[in-house]
Formats: sequence, structure tokens, C-alpha cells
Amino acid sequence: MSEYAKDVLVSPEWVEEHLDEFQSDDPDYRLVEVDVDTEAYEESHAPGAIGFNWETQLQDQTTRDILTKADFADLLGSHGISEDSTVVLYGDNSNWFAAYTYWQFKYYGHEDVRLLNGGRDYWLDNDFPTTDEVPDFPAQDYTARGPFDGIRAYRDDVENAIERGIPLVDVRSPEEFSGDLLAPPGLQETAQRGGHIPGAENISWAATVNDDGTFKTADELRELYEEQGITNDQEVVAYCRIGERSSIAWFALSELLGYDNVVNYDGSWTEWGNLVGAPIEKGN
Repeated sequence: MSEYAKDVLVSPEWVEEHLDEFQSDDPDYRLVEVDVDTEAYEESHAPGAIGFNWETQLQDQTTRDILTKADFADLLGSHGISEDSTVVLYGDNSNWFAAYTYWQFKYYGHEDVRLLNGGRDYWLDNDFPTTDEVPDFPAQDYTARGPFDGIRAYRDDVENAIERGIPLVDVRSPEEFSGDLLAPPGLQETAQRGGHIPGAENISWAATVNDDGTFKTADELRELYEEQGITNDQEVVAYCRIGERSSIAWFALSELLGYDNVVNYDGSWTEWGNLVGAPIEKGN
């Protein structure tokens, strides 16, 4: 994986070799599966993996925002994670929610966090070991840092990006980008209007991964973005519907390619598509 800018992807083979450490009460290594629906986790998961529900545990249920620093620290500490732990995240949908959680870990300053390349599906499809046992690790005193707002975009930042011509990467499907759909089929429609933010380029999150869910090579990713004018000499804003798919783009650009100034607009279309008077465009 040395072709990437940062050493933040681990292979399933690497995780398998470290399963004893991931199952130890010692907090040096922690494995975390993040899904929007944890029923699959309850049926089977990698041995030692902690299960987080993205919707109920990694979101503030009142404000529809990411966890506060205190709540983030409480969540991690109560599951046996310390600020010095090497944390490997993985999940369903080619790591949608795991990538979002990675971004949230970085927002609160966790140093050593990585993604399992290929996610849950790759682990299962290739017959890596599983269990239904839920680990119970000793609680840790976790101290969060930050928040580091340099990797996050807010509504004002998006308005400023439109005015200044800063590149916006919309990672949703072409049908969502055009305004024909408000959400992927089967998922909740969270916006009143369809379309995209003016000036955005539609570079689907799916284009960043292979058929098996593993990330494409650095050269392939660089070509994908540079063909659409997304280069490392400018700020880049990524967004989707609720901020999870755009975390894949943020991860690819910031962590795998080493772009210097990439932000994730986690309010995404759920916020923008509901704002009165916010400019939108339709069509491709």
C-alpha cells in the first residue's frame, strides 16, 4: 500500500495476522465495524471487532450533527479504546460509514486510525474468520483533541466556495446529481429539492473503488479527479446526501492522494436541499 500518500489502509491479511492483539484487553489495537444497521454485525463479524451503529451512536440524535467532543470520548473510552490505540475501521457499503467514522476520528485528533481495505463484504466474501461473540473490553479514559475544523465544511464555507469558484465534488449517483432522485433507491429522502450545488462536478464515490470494494490505485484515483479539474493546488469540498459517501472522496483525496486542503461538507444535500433560497442546479 506504499503507493498511497499516507499509511492509512490495511489489508485483510494484515488484520488477520493481528487478530490476537485486536481481541486482547490491552488497548493497543482495536478493530471497529461501523454500519448503519448493526443486525449484520450481530450475526457475524471479525473476531474482536467492536460494533458501532452510525446512526444511533455516531450522530447526535437531537441536533443531527456529529458527536460532541465529550460524547465522542465517552463512546470510545467505554468500548476500550484509548487515544493511543491503533484503530482499524471497516463496514458495509464499501466502507461508507467506516470512512465517515475515520473522518470523525481525525476531526477529534485521533492519531492512528486506519481503514480495512474492502470493508465488511470483502472480509466475508474471502472467508476471513468471523464470530458472533461481542467483545467486552475494559473501559479506558479517552481524551479527545480538537475539533480540527480544517477538514470540515459548513454552510457558509459552501456559499463561499460557490462565490470563489472552489471545486465541489458531488459523489452521489448521476440521478441524484441531476435532481431526478432525492436519495438512492430504498433509502430515506431527506431533502425537499433535488439537484446539485452550482458548479459541482459529479464524481461518484463508486468510481474510487474496484468491484470488490477495495480502493483503486493512487494513479487511477489521481487520473479520475484530475480529469475533472480536481487538482492539489486548490481547496476541494466533497459532499453527498448525508456526508458518508463524501467521506470516501475525502479519504481518497486527502489520505490516499495527499491533497493538502480537502473538506467534507457533512451537512451535504440534506442541509442544502432544504435551505430556503439556496441556489441549486438541475441536470447533468
